[in-house]
Amino acid sequence: MRVPAVRSGWLTQTFVHWAYPPEAVRALLPEGLTVDEYDGAAWVGLTPFVMADLRPHGVPAALPGLPTFAETNLRTYVRHRDGQDGLWFLSIEVAFPLMLAARAIGAPYHQGTLNVSDEGDRVAYAGSRGTGGPSYRLVVRPGDPIEPTERDMWLTSRWRAYTRSLGLLWETPVEHEPWPLAGATADELEETLTTAAGLPAPEGEPVVHFSLGVTDVRLGPTRPCAPGGRAENGSVSSAR
Repeated sequence: MRVPAVRSGWLTQTFVHWAYPPEAVRALLPEGLTVDEYDGAAWVGLTPFVMADLRPHGVPAALPGLPTFAETNLRTYVRHRDGQDGLWFLSIEVAFPLMLAARAIGAPYHQGTLNVSDEGDRVAYAGSRGTGGPSYRLVVRPGDPIEPTERDMWLTSRWRAYTRSLGLLWETPVEHEPWPLAGATADELEETLTTAAGLPAPEGEPVVHFSLGVTDVRLGPTRPCAPGGRAENGSVSSAR
């Protein structure tokens, strides 16, 4: 990435993943994207975290008053027709109204009431979308640091996000340092985000990871994907 558009930190992040039949996820994807499978399954992740020091490129993180707020994504993993992998967001809950401007490129942001707090040796996340809307409560107990397996890396490390707006697919490249991952146990987990997104309720025990976070996240300019998967200026977008 030559010049990022936005920088931030993603802190106190938990990854909760469920395996789904690929056809259940495929029905929710736009034309041009297909399910990226692992071990024959599609995967859906609930990922609450704290967005810290959000700022344009060139603004120092130490500047007082930069916004820090809670966000929670419900996401799945996809491939573009050109073979590049990335994220597709099923919903994004956010406690910072200015982020709703990203709806212009199809990012499914929803204004919500979100909270992240420490409960002794546990971390608690909670959120709701308006009155009577989708909600969640998650309490995790972080474990010891782990050496990530291939599946751990596949679930947590993606370097572009796709959105759809105005009849086009858009691509946003992402760069950051490797996630410092730890195992985790979900002591409490209640959510209605998956069913609100059009998925069946999750079945089976989720795969859970915790991370203290990454502090130098760089988001590149969002741009439309051409039919062959290349950006409009002809260069292949990659955040690796």
